[in-house]
Amino acid sequence: MATTKDSINGDVAWVLAATCLVWIMTPGVGLLYSGMAQRKNASSLIMICFLSIPIVSVQWYIWGYSLTFNRNGGLFIGNLQNAFFMNLSWDSGPTNTSKNVPEFVFAIFECMFAAITPALIMGGVAERIRLLPTIIFIFIWSTLVYDVIASWCWSANGWFSKLGGLDYAGGIPVHISSGMAALAFCIFVGKRTDNIRQPHNTINVFLGTIMLWFGWFGFNGGSAIAANKRAIMACVVTNLAASFSGLTWMLMDYFRTGNLYATSFCSGAVAGLVAITPGSGYVTPYAAFVFGVASGFFCNLATLMRIRFDKYDDAMDVFAIHGIGGFIGSILTGIFANQYIVSLDGESINGGAIDGNPIQILKQLAGSFAGMIYSFFVTWIILFIINRIPGLTLRFDSENGADIDEM
Repeated sequence: MATTKDSINGDVAWVLAATCLVWIMTPGVGLLYSGMAQRKNASSLIMICFLSIPIVSVQWYIWGYSLTFNRNGGLFIGNLQNAFFMNLSWDSGPTNTSKNVPEFVFAIFECMFAAITPALIMGGVAERIRLLPTIIFIFIWSTLVYDVIASWCWSANGWFSKLGGLDYAGGIPVHISSGMAALAFCIFVGKRTDNIRQPHNTINVFLGTIMLWFGWFGFNGGSAIAANKRAIMACVVTNLAASFSGLTWMLMDYFRTGNLYATSFCSGAVAGLVAITPGSGYVTPYAAFVFGVASGFFCNLATLMRIRFDKYDDAMDVFAIHGIGGFIGSILTGIFANQYIVSLDGESINGGAIDGNPIQILKQLAGSFAGMIYSFFVTWIILFIINRIPGLTLRFDSENGADIDEM
């Protein structure tokens, strides 16, 4: 039988492995977006998505981690006591689930979540943004939007956490925040001049989806911050939700158009991965079926909003997949959160509506709407200020494409 030391070493090994899995998701996003874009903008999309890793890693080291997870933070944001990774504990992390790993392990794992979130936004404004102001945007947005929302959801002192809100792996901080930011960004910079929506490289779309699905086992399973039964269940429901959602989306497009599109399954699979994220450590496999079908159906319908209203040009449907998908997942978590699943690692919650706690749905609504409103308007303010600075105009208009004019 494993000793306590062996168990802790196993937890550290799993979280470090999960860190690598989440790291690979960010270039996966770049590949997915590049395949969906025109050839003349493909390389710049991969570049800006990948640059999110070093930009946010620096920001996370300077103050991002401290603002998000400081043990003495407030209801909305932390402080600078852990700036430059000062005063991090070698004994345990700052959350209940991270008590068996050194804080440095927890910090680098959470850094990967912070890094991928701005990369997701880039799909909404693909093919019309300049690289330099976007690099500055990523740094500022991570500080003023991601760190704030993540702090109130995951910090022990955050208002959503204290309210009893449930978000296992980032439905609100990662997906709702990036989806709403992408919506604000694409409205702010305006529509593309040619607006061609034909993927130039379906292989890249598939490779990007594969890397995301593969990495999501670390994204959700690693959020247990331990190699335990709850991590196992998170991986199981993650795989199921992606499968059901991908098939649902593909079949909807088939009945609408008569064709089985490769990109339809990929979009649906990502929507299912998004939706299951907030509930992955709280729900049973049968609930994953509901998460998958609901996200595939409603996120697919949400893409039609862009077509019907013709008011915004969300190039990769980031709002529909991540914003709406994250919202669906958060609300379904309020319904299907199960006390038994949480008890697998010794924790306890009141559960969701199925456990006789319907008030949890209202808590999830409060956190979701707060994240949507905050991310949209603060993103708009950041964009407005950056765009007014000489030399940092966000939009470019050129028929040559970003690969020539911006690289």
